[in-house]
Amino acid sequence: MRAFAASAAVQGVSSVWASGETKAIEAAGILAGARGIAVGVHPGLGENDRSATGFLPPPEFEHLADAFFAEPEKSVRGWERAVDAQRRVLAAFEEIVDMNAAAGDVAIVAHGGVGTLLLCHLSGLPISRERDQPFQGHYWSCAAGSREVLHAWRPIAPR
Repeated sequence: MRAFAASAAVQGVSSVWASGETKAIEAAGILAGARGIAVGVHPGLGENDRSATGFLPPPEFEHLADAFFAEPEKSVRGWERAVDAQRRVLAAFEEIVDMNAAAGDVAIVAHGGVGTLLLCHLSGLPISRERDQPFQGHYWSCAAGSREVLHAWRPIAPR
């Protein structure tokens, strides 16, 4: 994140937002700190509610995440449905972009599932894990005014 915060990709950022989750706030803090600005927190940016299952071992989690994206109108073992999570994330995105319309570029720091749901919607594509980030630490961009996706997932820094 430090490399990304120093990159040309975020030089126009004048507003940084995060979900209320610690990992997102900490990552957003690195980006905002490099820009000399504060982090806004929006609860609508949270990852899908998976509290029904709690922590799951990675193989089991991946299996359920596949099902979450594959059947977006169904609750997987009590998880928030993908269509509901997408609606919530989109509402948060619209509110944030509208509040910061004149401020310059807006960075939203959240989790991969949040980004994937929003990317699918703005791309006019169905919810699908095929559009998920290849691995942790990616970003995509859109034009705030038109909501046109400018590019899909790119790594924030070399591996």
